[in-house]
Amino acid sequence: MTEQRLRHPLMPEKPTLDGLEQVWVARWEEQGTYRFDRSQPRERIYSIDTPPPTVSGSLHVGHVFSFTHTDIMARYQRMLGKSVFYPIGWDDNGLPTERRVQNVYGVRCDPSLPYDPDFVPPDKPGKRDISISRRNFVELCQKLTEIDEQAFEEVWRRVGLSVDWSLLYTTISDDSRRVSQRAFLRNLRRGEAYLAEAPTLWDVSFRTAVAQAELEDREWPGAFHRISFYGEKGPVWIETTRPELIPACVALVAHPDDERYQALFGTSVLTPLFGVEVPILAHHLAEPDKGSGIAMICTFGDITDVTWWRELNLPTRPVIGWDGRLLPEPPEGVEPEPYKELAGKTVHSARERIVELLRESGDLEGDPRPVRRTVKFYERGDKPLEIVTTRQWYIRNGGRDEALRERMLARGGELAWHPPHMRVRYDNWVQGLAGDWLISRQRFFGVPFPVWYRLDESGLPRYDDPIMPAEELLPVDPSSDTPPGYTPEQRGVPGGFVADPDVMDTWATSSLTPQIAGRWATDDDLFQRVFPADLRPQSHEIIRTWLFATVVRSHLEFGDVPWSDVAISGWILDPDRKKMSKSKGNVVTPMDLLEQHGSDAVRYWAAGGRYGVDTAFDAGQLKIGRRLAIKILNASKFVLGMGEGGEVQGEESQGGESQGGQFQGAVTEPVDLAMLAALAGAVREAGEAFDAYEHTRALEVIERFFWSFCDDYLELVKARAYEPGPAAASAHAALRQALDVLLRLFAPFLPFVTEEVWSWWRTGSVHQARWPSAEPGTGDPAVLEAASEVLRQIRRAKSEAKVSMRAEVSCLRVISPQAALVRLAQDDLCAAGNVEEFVLEHGETTTITVSLT
Repeated sequence: MTEQRLRHPLMPEKPTLDGLEQVWVARWEEQGTYRFDRSQPRERIYSIDTPPPTVSGSLHVGHVFSFTHTDIMARYQRMLGKSVFYPIGWDDNGLPTERRVQNVYGVRCDPSLPYDPDFVPPDKPGKRDISISRRNFVELCQKLTEIDEQAFEEVWRRVGLSVDWSLLYTTISDDSRRVSQRAFLRNLRRGEAYLAEAPTLWDVSFRTAVAQAELEDREWPGAFHRISFYGEKGPVWIETTRPELIPACVALVAHPDDERYQALFGTSVLTPLFGVEVPILAHHLAEPDKGSGIAMICTFGDITDVTWWRELNLPTRPVIGWDGRLLPEPPEGVEPEPYKELAGKTVHSARERIVELLRESGDLEGDPRPVRRTVKFYERGDKPLEIVTTRQWYIRNGGRDEALRERMLARGGELAWHPPHMRVRYDNWVQGLAGDWLISRQRFFGVPFPVWYRLDESGLPRYDDPIMPAEELLPVDPSSDTPPGYTPEQRGVPGGFVADPDVMDTWATSSLTPQIAGRWATDDDLFQRVFPADLRPQSHEIIRTWLFATVVRSHLEFGDVPWSDVAISGWILDPDRKKMSKSKGNVVTPMDLLEQHGSDAVRYWAAGGRYGVDTAFDAGQLKIGRRLAIKILNASKFVLGMGEGGEVQGEESQGGESQGGQFQGAVTEPVDLAMLAALAGAVREAGEAFDAYEHTRALEVIERFFWSFCDDYLELVKARAYEPGPAAASAHAALRQALDVLLRLFAPFLPFVTEEVWSWWRTGSVHQARWPSAEPGTGDPAVLEAASEVLRQIRRAKSEAKVSMRAEVSCLRVISPQAALVRLAQDDLCAAGNVEEFVLEHGETTTITVSLT
């Protein structure tokens, strides 16, 4: 914390907000104002696990909203004397980046193609995507993310984030890949990560597996088809929205208490068209009041099918491939002749064709009955998910282990939640887990799994015995690197090796942001100073993904929570109270707002949003914020332009220390002392609010005092301050002490205007100054309150009479139980109100009479 000194004011003739951002962003970077001091012990460090925004387009005003909340807290902690570890990162790997590359360049990755070092993407995408090698595709991903990252950095610097840019990281960098692979290998060696072949939720557009945390329920149109199966005692009618899955049917199921079907349990029927014999079974998840009450079990139509298949020990007849089309060959036991009518078709086309076949065979009764039903989607996808059987990597998270689930719930209880009710979302998610965490993705631009598999004599991989590299060799890319003990020529040949083809889900990397930013395993001294972190700021919709996943990884590796506090921001809503999102087309981009209204105005709007509360975007608040910043400029120029009062004379001052010296002149007048006492109260309240992570309440307290200071106190002392003598010197000293404290109070919220004013008369940066203390002094705030109320009544009388505020008051009569307090401000009131005669009496109730000349 650098020493702050007073100096003679050097003010511009016409102060303005315009251009402040460019001036101070450059100067802060040049002077290292926000550079993290790693020499401090852990107890003097405040560590933030900053969310890395996804680099796949542009930021919107919702990002500015939540990131400003974090920056306000970072600035407050820095002013408390903490060395603030405030890194910034870019989440630049994963599906969003790949989708953007495909759209921008018109390319598609084909891992079977060789690398083309001379490939140049077209200026504009054509009608058909160009297939390129994985390496060429990854290079385009890196190229595009670098462009996006520059735009992101420009926005964040313009907002005034006080991050240490030297701590910048990306989730695809060598360091991030090293951390991700190291954590995975440790999970694997401890048995916390495992490879399994199982039914998997699958997005047919992205052609990748999807985890439970990435699901969305959406309404989707469909139709119930009433179809007959052939039984010994006559037809058994089922109703299904997915007739194309009849060749995948392995059983029919009804509820054990459903009397309609109890006699059929244990018997079998033949599927229509295909004539496959399937049993009729009982299970408690069957719904008697849905359709005909008896349902097909197919492999696989939905999550319930998976449960029935597993618990009833049924065979598998998969028919849907990774591309969302029906497989070219029928499953085992299904005749090829009828199946060829469906082979290779999309799900939609196969459904239309099988309905035609069922109608021709007489197995479809009536017309399909339209219905809207809830189906599972990938949160970034546009087609319903399918379920296919694949080999995937998982990390144990309590979804299949009750003891681990209870430990994860307990970890949530160790965190301080802001606001507290957000913990309920965490608890509900953990309690509702249906399986372990699927972390593998069948994509290209991501962190590869650092494993290879030995090939047996017939060339088949031995998945039960993966080859793992030593940690000191990380990061590795198994698709190009060779495992220990093998040569490149042995890749893909019997007796040789093959690389794991998948990459980690982006959350598998983002769940390690405390370790990535803290340089785990590469800078142990730094990591011990910043981990566990003090704060994880984030939005509420990713509690189930980013927050929970980070808790899981920290618990498994360190046996501890990754932070002490979590601060959860709400959403930004459009004027119609709908969530802003790129997909809805209702987002507001921040740069135009920052340029039009100024960064401090945008930050003011953001600071008005409380943690955990959705906030509607309101351009009117931006205008209020700009007016506040302008008022700070003008009030500061007025204060600093009054008297000399700038010499250093000591260490302490009324209403908060002055960081290097007291202002010239003693504060002696009751109104001045009262103002400083009220200011000390505001300092105390604001500090308490900050300590409780209630930045909005802190701003309300500070702003309320500031406007009272401008509207009441300045008007009360203006006349006295222009006169010579000790009373004027008291006003000068009080005014400057108040300005000194107010600039520090506003600094976390409005960093540009406060730094600008601070530079007029102080050395160093206001953002390295200490947060003001709350020493009450000897004044009584009630004096200022009583005097301000009288002054307001004088102004109201003149306003109603439509006369100048300088018009003379022939007689001011005040009867009040606070008469003794008003008496202390009598001279200031008479000067401020231009009062000729002032009659003051004590009374049980307050009566103020203003007689104008």
